[in-house]
Amino acid sequence: MSSNTDSTNGNELVKNSSLYREFQAEREEILRHKWIESEKVGHDIGFERALTDWIMKHRSKWRKTRQSSH
Repeated sequence: MSSNTDSTNGNELVKNSSLYREFQAEREEILRHKWIESEKVGHDIGFERALTDWIMKHRSKWRKTRQSSH
């Protein structure tokens, strides 16, 4: 049981870390971009294409905006 408790505490520590929160926020932006771009072309463009496209077009500005607001 102690091992399970340690695992749960470790998971909570990760989820509460700023790095994990940034990862989650970036992932949400990529998924939003995937949805928008898929709607534009009328079919699912897939995560990898959305990821690459978002990184090339939006990541830098998104990070600057996040840094200035925190």
